[in-house]
Amino acid sequence: MVDDEVVKEWFVQEILPLEPSLTRFIRRHCRKAADVADIRQDVYVRIYAAAREQLPRRAGPFMFTTARNHLINCAKRAQIVSIQYVADLEASSSAVDTVTPDRTLSAQDEFRRVRAGLERLPPRCREVVLLRKIEGLSTREAAMRLHVGIDTIEQQMVHGMRALVDFMLGGSGRIRRPGKSERSLKKERNK
Repeated sequence: MVDDEVVKEWFVQEILPLEPSLTRFIRRHCRKAADVADIRQDVYVRIYAAAREQLPRRAGPFMFTTARNHLINCAKRAQIVSIQYVADLEASSSAVDTVTPDRTLSAQDEFRRVRAGLERLPPRCREVVLLRKIEGLSTREAAMRLHVGIDTIEQQMVHGMRALVDFMLGGSGRIRRPGKSERSLKKERNK
């Protein structure tokens, strides 16, 4: 354990001068501007608690790594993980020593495949997937923005996500709509 006075002095000298940079970092990666101050405070609490155990050698990289990890945890808790959001956070981890070149290349390849899969979707379907999964809009919000019904959004999401998964698993990534015989069988089952 590090003495509290030593931790306080280190925090004031090393971390607080970096507050404008930390605030910009959080603002760039946070969906709600109103949450920036709360997230920054959470990061400070985590940094301070870790510093009580052992003072980090380099305050800046430690602070940004802590902030990045906290933002990722917040995104996971929100249950909607935006592809762009996570990609931006992972791209900002260049100062983190634990990222290996192989891991970075693998993540970049996977992200390129997701983007290629999205590009293969029909325009309306792609727009729905982007609004729901990338921007994190609810079904109702996406329907209002596109001036369509909720059923349309749900249907486009199902088709888009199935096609995207198919593409990621090595398939063609084409949208497969049930043929006429499949639709009539479905109607018969529902009666």
